[in-house]
Amino acid sequence: MSMINEKDFKQLANYKNETCVSIFIPTQRAGKEVLEEKNKKHLHSEWTQIKKKLKEDKVAEEVIDKIGKPIQSLIEDRDFWRHQSDGLAIFASADFFEKYTLPVNFEAYHYISKEFYVKPLVPAMTGDARFNILAIQLEDVKLYEASRYSIAQLDIEDLTPTRLEERVGYDYRERVLQFRTQAEGGDKTQFHGHGGSERDEKTEIKQFFRAVDQGIKDYLQKENLPLVVFCQDYFFPIYQEANTYNHLFDKVVPGNPNDTDLMGIHGRALEVFEPYLNENRDKKIEKYKELSSTENTTSAVSDIIPAVYQGKVDTLFIENRAEVWGKYNEDNMKVEFSEDHQDGNISLLNLAARKTIEMGGKVYLVEHEFMPQKKSKMNALLRF
Repeated sequence: MSMINEKDFKQLANYKNETCVSIFIPTQRAGKEVLEEKNKKHLHSEWTQIKKKLKEDKVAEEVIDKIGKPIQSLIEDRDFWRHQSDGLAIFASADFFEKYTLPVNFEAYHYISKEFYVKPLVPAMTGDARFNILAIQLEDVKLYEASRYSIAQLDIEDLTPTRLEERVGYDYRERVLQFRTQAEGGDKTQFHGHGGSERDEKTEIKQFFRAVDQGIKDYLQKENLPLVVFCQDYFFPIYQEANTYNHLFDKVVPGNPNDTDLMGIHGRALEVFEPYLNENRDKKIEKYKELSSTENTTSAVSDIIPAVYQGKVDTLFIENRAEVWGKYNEDNMKVEFSEDHQDGNISLLNLAARKTIEMGGKVYLVEHEFMPQKKSKMNALLRF
């Protein structure tokens, strides 16, 4: 399962070739659409349109074949289509091919230029959207770093016990920990064992959770990202008692994380945490509005792009699903606008987005109704 990271993004953003093809399609994780191979057919349709356009542009048949070979192989890979998320991004040229399965609801789109179209991927590079997921069971502990668009498992094998028995002793199974809810309508869980054990199972679970907390605490404190816990809901109050990390999220992702795959863990965690991912974006929007009458903001694309190249842009807001075509002359810092994507014109929004990330700024794709200055498709909050 290939998901985007900073290294991948920079490689895509800096890649140049006479013919670069970027493809985005929505995909389904499961259900009737998957059985009917709708995802595969969608890619086939996009590639058919792209081939026609490349031929119209007089691109050599040899180049088209080189671009299309891995795409065609992907179309025919039945196993690949059984393991999808919400969107698929493909980047191809005669000597480059990469694909990313992402939890992003892309609209079907393709872009042909001398560069790749990375704008839809840019939010994954916004650091304040990252968080950690602790998937914990009595016999399994895993830690992930995630964003709205990515998830990766972290190696914590040497930091924590991997199962409760390692912490409280291997006679634990002999006492058979049980969870029994109270009479119907009750909302508490009773912990009890067999064999007349003097040890309290809840205390032992808390001891295990405390060991996990202490094991990952130093690692978590390097960046102080929010920590979201994925476990059965009756475990979460015990983990809260054991926890000493200051950025523990106060809502649990309920369920057994071992009942789903990597994409499922990411999707379930997003359902709980996503409303909080926009907090920093919203603060930046409010700051833009507060400063809108000063020289620290601009909504003029002809001013924004030179400012991006000079490293003056702190935060860039780009209207989602919008486009501005044209060219930028870096030597004289002049922007030329066009009505369409013809005659060597490029996406100026794509250019501004990737360059802002390169220069250390942040980029947010924003729906029209949330843009700070709605008359423009791009707004910039400048550095003081």
